[in-house]
Amino acid sequence: MTSHRNERTGSGKGSNSGGQTNRGGKRGGRAGRAMNTPAETQIAGLPVAKNDEVVIEIIGMNHDGEGVGRVDGYTLFVQGGALPGEQVRVKVLKIKKQYGYAKLLEVVEASPDRVAAPCLIYDKCGGCQLQHLSYEGQLAWKRQHVVDALERIGKLNVTDEESSNRGIVVLPTLGMSEPWRYRNKAQVPIGVTEGGLVGGFYARGSHRIIDMETCLIQHESNDDVVARVKAIGRRVGITAYNEETGQGLLRHVVVKVGFRTGEMMLVLVTNGNKIPRENEWINAIREEIPAVVSVCQNVNTRQTNVIFGDVTRVLWGKDVIYDYIGDVKFAISARSFYQVNPVQTEVLYGKTVEYAGLTGAETVIDAYCGIGTISLFLGQHAKQVYGVEIVKEAIEDARANAELNNMQHVTFEVGASEDVIPRWKEQGIEADVIVVDPPRKGCDPRLLETILEMKPERVVYVSCNPATLARDLRVLEDGGYRTVEVQPVDMFPHTVHVESVALLVRNGTDR
Repeated sequence: MTSHRNERTGSGKGSNSGGQTNRGGKRGGRAGRAMNTPAETQIAGLPVAKNDEVVIEIIGMNHDGEGVGRVDGYTLFVQGGALPGEQVRVKVLKIKKQYGYAKLLEVVEASPDRVAAPCLIYDKCGGCQLQHLSYEGQLAWKRQHVVDALERIGKLNVTDEESSNRGIVVLPTLGMSEPWRYRNKAQVPIGVTEGGLVGGFYARGSHRIIDMETCLIQHESNDDVVARVKAIGRRVGITAYNEETGQGLLRHVVVKVGFRTGEMMLVLVTNGNKIPRENEWINAIREEIPAVVSVCQNVNTRQTNVIFGDVTRVLWGKDVIYDYIGDVKFAISARSFYQVNPVQTEVLYGKTVEYAGLTGAETVIDAYCGIGTISLFLGQHAKQVYGVEIVKEAIEDARANAELNNMQHVTFEVGASEDVIPRWKEQGIEADVIVVDPPRKGCDPRLLETILEMKPERVVYVSCNPATLARDLRVLEDGGYRTVEVQPVDMFPHTVHVESVALLVRNGTDR
């Protein structure tokens, strides 16, 4: 505890990005004022100094899940789980001219949405950030996070659904009826302690591996497979990879499960080609884990934190497992990307199809098509679908998945969207709808220019980053489109991530 001179109280004013109501500065004297400002601060004119302790009101939460509060108008980002609407005591860790960082010491007055996190290692792991916020509170915050990005970054007009003006409607976040055990893929780093082989997660802020027996957002089967593989590995004397020395064999255990089919794939990522007592290990896996139909080895000898290397071989069983999204069947290989929450993926893609407004007569272009998940979903309702993706292996998977589903009217091509789509236009291909599902960095500016030149009736933007979504919507709006509606979808409950689907129509056309 610092001296009384350094314990001060502040209260914030402003919009609440967590969907909570502000409760004023009960403990802060006048709102936004500190009670005891020290004679000296580390940056002249600031109301706080490093190591000060203050009581503040949390007025929002940023995209990393940090609480946001203010002292005399000076913003503090609070680590440690402070929630909007709470009065909290914090310790200032670092200050800059415009804002500073603090850590939570005590919740003085709790939010009604604060709950006890059910995970026993929640405070150590860092894989989830919002377990201490009720699920209803999470969904409200995620919607507000999208609204804030649209208004602040995109300078776009967001309206209530009942409003008569032509602003953007941001709908309530579509959540899960059971927001646990939703991940179909586990990627577990392996290490060693005095007790032998361990696997779990990296301790926060380090690469020290903490053993973990269960993860509440993983499919139960994944937990079971990882636990059994660790036990078998200990039995047969498998060594764990050491990042510092580059020695040891087993780097990661990757498990994939088909939610609908029940099929499981196990991938052993190794630091070298040879696995000691390989047959013994495989036989034990087959005997103890009958749901596993594929055991693969991926070789990664590089000193990197990237999980996979370039070489993958099947040790036993099939080279792929299968799963479904809706009625579309997908082959999943050791390296192929596949959405980790298949339940919500169906919700997300269903909204994409709805926004595309397909009647069966349309031509659709799917930019950033990956292994063809959205393309094939759209292909159930469109006359023709063209998918483009820069990753060659993904296009190979996409073509195989199109063949698997007997969809000859879905065509895939390797390349950058901004290069391939204009070439398609020269060939006479005109798109009624363009769907984009870019990475977190958003759309390439040249792709946005291409969309504006193609002039499709509709653009459907699937986003995993509200900030880049807002930036790109601004460009499309300035180029002649109107954003009608945005639907947030909770693909990753208990984390700060939120996906969204946005519908844009060309000005002069009805929805």
